[in-house]
Amino acid sequence: MSSIGTIEQVEVLKGPASVLFSAQEPGGVINTVTKKPLSTPYYNVEFQAGNYGFYQPSIDLSAPLTTDGNVLYRFIASYRGAGSYQDFVSSNTTTIAPSITLKLGDRTDLNLSYEYVRYFADPPIANVPLLSDGSLPPRNFYPSYPDLTLNDVTTNRIGLTLNHKFSENWQIRNNLAIVLNQRTLERVFFELADDRTLTTTFFSREPSSGTRANNYFGQIDLLGKFNTGSISHQILAGFDINYLEGGILSFFTSPTPAFVLDIFNPNYNIPKPEYPLGAKIDYATETYGVYLQDQIAFSDNLKLLIGGRYDWISNKFEDLLNDVNEPLQNDGAFSPRIGLVYQPSDNVSLYASYSSSFKPSVGRNPDGRALKPTRGTQYEIGVKTDFLDRRLSATIAAYHITKTDVATPDPDPLPAAQGFSIQTGEVRSQGIELDVAGEILPGWKIIASYAYTDAEVTKDNATPVGNQLDNVPFNQASLWTTYEIQKGNLRGLGFGLGLFYIGERQGDLANSFELPSHLRTDAALYYRRDGFNAAINVRNLFDIDYASYVFGRNSVQRGAPLTITGSIGWTF
Repeated sequence: MSSIGTIEQVEVLKGPASVLFSAQEPGGVINTVTKKPLSTPYYNVEFQAGNYGFYQPSIDLSAPLTTDGNVLYRFIASYRGAGSYQDFVSSNTTTIAPSITLKLGDRTDLNLSYEYVRYFADPPIANVPLLSDGSLPPRNFYPSYPDLTLNDVTTNRIGLTLNHKFSENWQIRNNLAIVLNQRTLERVFFELADDRTLTTTFFSREPSSGTRANNYFGQIDLLGKFNTGSISHQILAGFDINYLEGGILSFFTSPTPAFVLDIFNPNYNIPKPEYPLGAKIDYATETYGVYLQDQIAFSDNLKLLIGGRYDWISNKFEDLLNDVNEPLQNDGAFSPRIGLVYQPSDNVSLYASYSSSFKPSVGRNPDGRALKPTRGTQYEIGVKTDFLDRRLSATIAAYHITKTDVATPDPDPLPAAQGFSIQTGEVRSQGIELDVAGEILPGWKIIASYAYTDAEVTKDNATPVGNQLDNVPFNQASLWTTYEIQKGNLRGLGFGLGLFYIGERQGDLANSFELPSHLRTDAALYYRRDGFNAAINVRNLFDIDYASYVFGRNSVQRGAPLTITGSIGWTF
């Protein structure tokens, strides 16, 4: 769990970028870049407020600590409080994130960071049942018992990066990260009895010592540039290790007779249940990886990337309640990747790539067996072009991805609640993506995308072959455009409009029901000038009621209604 206030930017690398940078998953990678200490003094204070009781003050401070600029600091802190469109809901999030950078010479930098995030809530229940006519319950309906729900998550994140340049062409990078998660959770699970009532399947409680998930990550890699004759090379070689260990201590009970909750006239006054011990599990997953790749430039307009990675994974599981101690599960795989980029002109790039992936799946099958790693292969071709003197760029790509042993939540409520999953045999996704981004005129920027996706089950023992994957629409598109006045007394005043379309998609792997399409509209009004900034952001401008994601007919994630957030801040 990380706070959005500590993130500098989110990078989505796909198409040509996925050729050059690769990823564990075929199709691309999402990379979050956290804020680092700055060499120039930077001080920002901001306050945000919105409907449903939302408010958030925050500070972001950075400057050198020494006159020679060899020691830099950054300190970020915020507090967020919020209600909800649902009854009984409240939450607060506290974030404290100091970091320091030490310049240990002209060629060596050390960065140390720490982030503390605590989320405490009478939590919103975004997942509601889908009624037989395709509608959702009233928005303010709380599909649980407020006295029996709680979510308290504490995350401590520690990071260290050490970079050293041997020369202009060679450098070594080291990265260590520790993430410690502790969670207290109480929740109630229901099934839809009819279009008016929910019946309880069971109550679950994980106390303060109940759920932990601790991750330890280390990486070292070497980057170098050299030439062999007229051909240039960029080499990347490295090794990483990741150790994930955790445990679940859960108490749960199935009431007999079941409690009934009327969707349109709910009665939340029920006796507090007793919770016998239901699960006591420890698990550990350890992965090692070595990788080597070479980006070869035969000429200014022809580049080849070739490389590979070998991963080893071991998985251990212990059911302390039932005295089950499984032996280590060991797997390994080689994942090659190759990509070619050709530029017939300065404004056009053609590319093709092949990659395979090997990704550990964290979790268990309902019978306690460890999940198999997910494997995938991807083929992709595309074209990138630049227009308007490179102010506007467009990329169109066609791809074919096959993945095996994809983990999905178990449809049975009790195993799903305990974190169990099932794995499909093989799924295939293929389609076309179009992206356009840039500045059409001074101050007028645009980001637009369209995707056609055909995703279906191609092999499985339980799901019929040919069924479409749940939550994957054939068609989706988005447009975000802003205009900011460049001159005059109103310089810095800007306007934004966003359209986000999601087409029809299946609600489960059995394809037993379908979610309708929806079009969400967002808008923004902002002013930025001389260190002062103010904004009004509107999400779901026309207050449509829609399902954003679905885990089955009993659990549909509802999109938020009309949400208005205002902010004011100063940077100096």
